[in-house]
Amino acid sequence: MITNVDNYIKSLNFGAKSDLRSGNIKYFNAFATFADPHTVSLDNGKGSVEKATFKYCLIACGGRPNYGGYPGAEECCISSDDIFWQQKAPGKTLVVGASYIALECAGFIAGLGFDTTVMVRSILLRGFDQDIANKIGDYMEKHDVKFAREMVPSKFEKTESGQVRVFVKDKEYGVFDTVLMAVGRKGLAGQLNVKAAGLDYIESNGKVTVNEADQTSVPHIFAVGDVIDGKPELTPVAIQAGRRLVRRIFGGSTKLMDYTDVATAVFTPIEYGAVGYSEDDAEKKFGKENIKVYHALAPVLEWSPGLNGMRSMHGDIGYMKVVCDRTPSEKVLGAHILGPNAGEVVQGLSVALKAGFTKEHLEDTVGIHPTFAEAFCDKLVEKDGGELKTAAC
Repeated sequence: MITNVDNYIKSLNFGAKSDLRSGNIKYFNAFATFADPHTVSLDNGKGSVEKATFKYCLIACGGRPNYGGYPGAEECCISSDDIFWQQKAPGKTLVVGASYIALECAGFIAGLGFDTTVMVRSILLRGFDQDIANKIGDYMEKHDVKFAREMVPSKFEKTESGQVRVFVKDKEYGVFDTVLMAVGRKGLAGQLNVKAAGLDYIESNGKVTVNEADQTSVPHIFAVGDVIDGKPELTPVAIQAGRRLVRRIFGGSTKLMDYTDVATAVFTPIEYGAVGYSEDDAEKKFGKENIKVYHALAPVLEWSPGLNGMRSMHGDIGYMKVVCDRTPSEKVLGAHILGPNAGEVVQGLSVALKAGFTKEHLEDTVGIHPTFAEAFCDKLVEKDGGELKTAAC
């Protein structure tokens, strides 16, 4: 598995370099830091340092996992960057954090048969729909992932055998073969000597601020991706923002990057796709009295008895939710799906959301049978706090 992952990443990098060459773009395999507002210093890591000047600069250096500052964390623990570089199986594993990276890693480690525990400070999947986040937690617990709730580590120590002893409130919580820290990420602007270019960055999160045109406080220096503050930390977002920027600078375009209603998928053991407002955020933004929420439990054919006995035994079922404004048109503000291939389904819904679709548009659409997603078209009922029944096949 590690070899396959490594080869896939290598193929992506090779493709990117090939695209640069075919575009007659000079590529420096070096670490860049600012020397002044129009110059970067390029260190190739082998003792050679050269300078390059620029008219425009785009900072797109991304971010790296944050270890949280816990004593012993960096010495004893690994991050999501490290998990596929291990020379031995993870064994008994503790994942610290409840982000999508934390739950995705915990899901596949448990799926490979390893004893896996997730240590959660407060809630799962902060920033996502909490109704669905809790359903993901319930699903993972049914499928062999343990949760240590309302806990944070206080320190980590290595044992003589090379395992990691974990402490909570300075009392020993347990000993693990692997501890994976997934408590957030930090931008890398602090490593670029940005002050030499006249640019400040936010020291607490390693990010820079930009205006609506992705322009920093230095007019000819721009930034996209995880290194900018307050925007979605998703690779496709950075790519799209970069395309828009290049077309504005060199192609005469005036179109700005639209950071609203960006669809995403969370690849937990039960997949989650989302676009637009969560129910929680819609309530905060518009008021509970100004929104309507529709939802449905939907059976998944490939999980039915006789096709997948394990899924059937656990009572696994899919779920979907649509958040609308409380107007006659019932414009859709957010769409959510929990089940197989959720990312594939929500990609289409994100196009519809951009086009301004309504609840009536869903009702007018003929579902494809037998699919899981057809429940969006004819099985949604208004969420009123009562018990939700399973939609019929």
